[in-house]
Amino acid sequence: MQHPDQQTIDEKIRISRTSVAKVVFPTTINHHSTLFGGTALAWMDEVSFVTATRFCRKRLVTVSTEKINFQHPIPSGTIVELVGSVTRVGNTSLTVTVTVWLENMYADDRKEVINGQFNFVAVDDDGKPTPLFS
Repeated sequence: MQHPDQQTIDEKIRISRTSVAKVVFPTTINHHSTLFGGTALAWMDEVSFVTATRFCRKRLVTVSTEKINFQHPIPSGTIVELVGSVTRVGNTSLTVTVTVWLENMYADDRKEVINGQFNFVAVDDDGKPTPLFS
């Protein structure tokens, strides 16, 4: 395996891809018996953070989210898979796109239900922006 500093950006993007599966239990639903939007956003933020950290191995802060699209309700008793991928790389910042897939537990169907973008900045010990790679 190559030393991390020798890896190309494309290789770093490939190996930082993060996938997490969760079950939508009654403790995570709203009064419509669907996944609470705030829970979905928290899960997405966590997956995006792990993806970004795996990409650059730097201290990161979330600076913004954008284009969070809730396309379909997610019922209780289903499986969701959250997939994070780095989609933009700057000097001190990067963007991770998270896609949430819905799966029925007892059927072979799968569809995209949420996607969104999370923007991060690498920071030094004083909280100042620092290059992603040095």
